[in-house]
Amino acid sequence: MRSHFNRSALVRQLAGWLPAPEEPSRQDFAERLGGWLNVADAITLASAHQSLPTRATARRKAEHQPAADPQADLERVRGTLAKAIATPPHPPTDASDTEFALHHQRYLDHQRRMEMAIDALRDHVRQVLAATSPKLAQLAAMDAMLDQMLGGREQRVLHGVPAIVKARFAQLRQSQPDTWPTPFEQDFQQVLMAELDLRLQPVMGMVDAFGKEAGASLSNRTP
Repeated sequence: MRSHFNRSALVRQLAGWLPAPEEPSRQDFAERLGGWLNVADAITLASAHQSLPTRATARRKAEHQPAADPQADLERVRGTLAKAIATPPHPPTDASDTEFALHHQRYLDHQRRMEMAIDALRDHVRQVLAATSPKLAQLAAMDAMLDQMLGGREQRVLHGVPAIVKARFAQLRQSQPDTWPTPFEQDFQQVLMAELDLRLQPVMGMVDAFGKEAGASLSNRTP
């Protein structure tokens, strides 16, 4: 749990731009997660977990409705957001530019776009799971509970990323004064893509669970 291999791509990239901490954290994942939850949160989470077996909803999908495809929904949303991230600024960044303000605003705009699209997608996938099977309904309920408890803190942490991107902006301008716009734009887009994948992880987990459930159901029906 304390090894570097389990860090997200976003954390690995940002860590490479910052000085190494004098004393690396010795907390494991559970200890770090505990710092995000107060006593009331812990009690609520424990109560919700105990009640999951009784909270499952029945299948509500009518026969005439088209089959849900959350994997396609996930790919569509990710593709749309990735395309926006890959669009370079207009006009292009010039090596003589000294202000980070425009790039800061670009980053915030992408974050707002991701928040809106992924929140809607996550809610949609929860609804699909809740209407598919009791087991997936339990997963959807737990995801909703965790999102309520941890989502605000996660957003506050992610809103601090542009400050680290600004530090990278200053580093490149100093080390590559004539050519910094190209590597900066590459780094800018890579960080946003890493953040996109991080934000999508809860949805990806639910979509993976849905796929396994659908595969198991199909196998059971096959003679």
